[in-house]
Amino acid sequence: MNYSDFLSELKGGSEPSYAAFHSRLLNDPSIRVLGVRVPTLRKIAKAHRGELSDVLSFPNDYYEVVFVKLSMVASLPYEEFLTHLFDMVSLIDNWACCDCFAPKCIAKHKEDFLPILEEVFSHGGEFFERFALVTLLQNYISKEYLSLIFSYCNRADTSLYYVHMAVAWLVAEVLVHFPEEGEAFLREGTLAIKTHNKAIQKARESDRLTDERKCMLKSLKR
Repeated sequence: MNYSDFLSELKGGSEPSYAAFHSRLLNDPSIRVLGVRVPTLRKIAKAHRGELSDVLSFPNDYYEVVFVKLSMVASLPYEEFLTHLFDMVSLIDNWACCDCFAPKCIAKHKEDFLPILEEVFSHGGEFFERFALVTLLQNYISKEYLSLIFSYCNRADTSLYYVHMAVAWLVAEVLVHFPEEGEAFLREGTLAIKTHNKAIQKARESDRLTDERKCMLKSLKR
């Protein structure tokens, strides 16, 4: 398969109105968007899973091309996935690709992946950090990993908008699943004020917390 044929396949599933809508969500005019919906992109990624090397060689001209690359790598067995991980995270320049890059193999290799996660996070950069934080959210929300999660949240560069939002999202999920531990973390006051308050806001928007708990969280705003 060549790039021209692949691009034609993507364009065959594009919708101009969806392209305009999604471009507004991405909020970055430098990202070229064809307007192909996620289920279609995942079907295309699955259909070409035997052509990974070809697809990875294609130019990263469009959001959808990068999304398909990430989807294909996310479906690989753990050891093979690791060989592509840093190259893939390097391609990410928006929250949507970052949050949809959710390799299922990590769930079965949580402990093995922790040193790799640290490497990704320590690399620095907005989407390297966001990928690490979102990976924690997707795979490590359990009591045994709470101290690790809080450590990453405290180390994250929340002056970067999408890192700030990822920390708030991650802490909000902790507040939903482990409210006492999450509230104790907030009381330490180690997060930037804007991130601290955003986490409370996001948790209070959840229908998984009682009104009483939401009132408690409101009292913790700074």
